[in-house]
Amino acid sequence: MSVGVDNCPWLPGTDTDTVTSTFSLVDYVVFVLLLVFSLAIGLYHAFRGWGQHTVGQLLMADRKMSCLPVALSLLATFQSAVAILGVPSEIYRFGTQYWFLGCSYFLGLLIPAHVFIPVFYRLHLTSAYEYLELRFNKAVRVCGTVTFIFQMVIYMGVVLYAPSLALNAVTGFDLWLSVLTIGIVCTVYTALGGLKAVIWTDVFQTLVMFLGQLVVIIVGSRKVGGMVHVWEVASKHGRISGIELDPDPFVRHTFWTLAFGGVFMMLSLYGVNQAQVQRYLSSRTEKAAVLSCYAVFPCQQVVLCMSCLIGLVMFVYYQKCPMSTQQAQAAPDQFVLYFVMDLLKGLPGLPGLFVACLFSGSLSTISSAFNSLATVTMEDLIRPWFPQFSEVQAIMLSRILAFGYGLLCLGMAYISSQMGPVLQAALSIFGMVGGPLLGLFCLGMFFPCANPPGAIVGLLAGLIMAFWIGIGSIVTNMASGMAPPPSNTSSFFLPSNLTTVTMTTLMPSTTLSKPTGLKRLYSLSYLWYSAHNSTTVIVVGLIVSLLTGGMRGRTLNPRTIYPVLPRLLALLPLSCQKRFHCISYSQDLSADTAEFPEKMSNGMLKNSRDEAVAVPEEGSAHQGNSPTFILQETSL
Repeated sequence: MSVGVDNCPWLPGTDTDTVTSTFSLVDYVVFVLLLVFSLAIGLYHAFRGWGQHTVGQLLMADRKMSCLPVALSLLATFQSAVAILGVPSEIYRFGTQYWFLGCSYFLGLLIPAHVFIPVFYRLHLTSAYEYLELRFNKAVRVCGTVTFIFQMVIYMGVVLYAPSLALNAVTGFDLWLSVLTIGIVCTVYTALGGLKAVIWTDVFQTLVMFLGQLVVIIVGSRKVGGMVHVWEVASKHGRISGIELDPDPFVRHTFWTLAFGGVFMMLSLYGVNQAQVQRYLSSRTEKAAVLSCYAVFPCQQVVLCMSCLIGLVMFVYYQKCPMSTQQAQAAPDQFVLYFVMDLLKGLPGLPGLFVACLFSGSLSTISSAFNSLATVTMEDLIRPWFPQFSEVQAIMLSRILAFGYGLLCLGMAYISSQMGPVLQAALSIFGMVGGPLLGLFCLGMFFPCANPPGAIVGLLAGLIMAFWIGIGSIVTNMASGMAPPPSNTSSFFLPSNLTTVTMTTLMPSTTLSKPTGLKRLYSLSYLWYSAHNSTTVIVVGLIVSLLTGGMRGRTLNPRTIYPVLPRLLALLPLSCQKRFHCISYSQDLSADTAEFPEKMSNGMLKNSRDEAVAVPEEGSAHQGNSPTFILQETSL
């Protein structure tokens, strides 16, 4: 089945300048049902057992979640509306080279499952930044927490405003009605229902996202003649990319950039990001947490394939039905919405389903941001200083914090509307900050000699490097002649989401001449940002640590260290291991020890049996036996 001119929403070659796309009553009903069901799920978990909730239930779902809902929530958290709009547009414009990002998912999820999750889970944390205090000190914990809060506050307003703006430009859907509706509904069910409500609404919203994208693929492929025809036409026009093996890190997309640079980006998201760590720790067992991480891998591959297929179908569709003048001049983030409205025109309810899919992405991402921000604020900034709060007071304060961040999100959405071209930089901040935070955790977990001064200086150096290169690349691109779009359209190119590409369209695909000097540095592929910035933190942190005496005179908790070298040596033959004089013995990290306890509160440490143990003063000699790191195999 092929599409002729009569199937197009306008006649090619005419002077049509505008395309009017409107929602039917059925479309509005479908969209409202998404909000109603999401709110109902949240309120169900909020009022179920009302008055008997604990802080553990509100922030950690009582640590009783099974692996499947946690896996779908992990997927939904970083499958935002920005990704649903951004990835198909990337494929439509540049071809399927981006598809190779899926190669990074293997290591990007395997490493968190076997390195980060065991360490975090056995320390019985609530906030990922508690780890930083156990490994370093309170100052490093506060620095990490403040950095994360800055990252998420900037991002959550943009991720709410951006798809609403694109939707308004294409369909006329009221901009502030959608912003307020999504923001208020999300705030209510997140604040009242806590993490369990967020996870179960994520499950529902993930199914809606899958269904919405699947409908577009099925209807679109049928209208253009089937998937075989789609592949043939895309190949003919050079949209099916081969493996580009150019090792140059300054080339935007190559196999190495996507498959290996993408690993560091995945680690910053699935390894140390509080929104994801909180879900791992809500699992009923460590095995369930690891399985949930495994389960994300095939789901991520399916999501990536669906987004790429939408981009290919869109390309073939517009080969047969060329874009109108208005569409051709639109920002790339609007292409998918124009395509969906053209494709599903005359099919009541289906445009509404895709919009529900789009805003499911927003709801899942924003609710995760609210919940994780409330958790780190409560656990890292309030409870350590005000430990006398009762359970009831702590629950009330946690809910107030979630409501407060919801209102702040709406405020940030309004600020986003006034930012104009600066909004492009705001969208990029998430990617800039993720790398240094990854480096901070890796510095503590893999390098026993790293100390608190090294961690703080390393984090600052990584952030400076991240903002220098990130902002520099944006300014350079703006100065190269990128004219701002009209005020009635989105004023930026939407990068992808938390999970995939944070700065996809900020880098030009081609340049007239090879940049030199600082401009050469600014042309570094965005997928290497996390690797570059995390490496900066580690290198600077190690240098400063060695210059300041390492961990000499400080207490090192071995349960905060992942023994990389012993694990690598264990892969060698026994004869080779003996040559390295490696001391190997089994140490059960899940055992309770009074010497290396898990929690810190009011100058006291608590192990998993809540037995209080005094903390030695920093720099003082530990009575009995000072914990010295030696080369050993630890049974993680």
